[in-house]
Amino acid sequence: MYFDLIGEITHVETFATGSGIREIGRLRKLYGRGRWRKRKGISQVRLANGAVRRAEVHWYEATGIGRRELKIKRLLD
Repeated sequence: MYFDLIGEITHVETFATGSGIREIGRLRKLYGRGRWRKRKGISQVRLANGAVRRAEVHWYEATGIGRRELKIKRLLD
């Protein structure tokens, strides 16, 4: 699903790190070594059809590499 983030991500929480991430091998191969974390938070998003909604978003993040592979897990409103 295509979307754009609008504003900041709030209520950020880390729920998996290092070997606790199932796809750690793929992430390291694709983006490089780093201290990978799987995180989630809440943000306003603009969907492909132009609608603006609040959503829970998940992503992978590593120091020096940044946020990668953002995805919407659920719409909140």
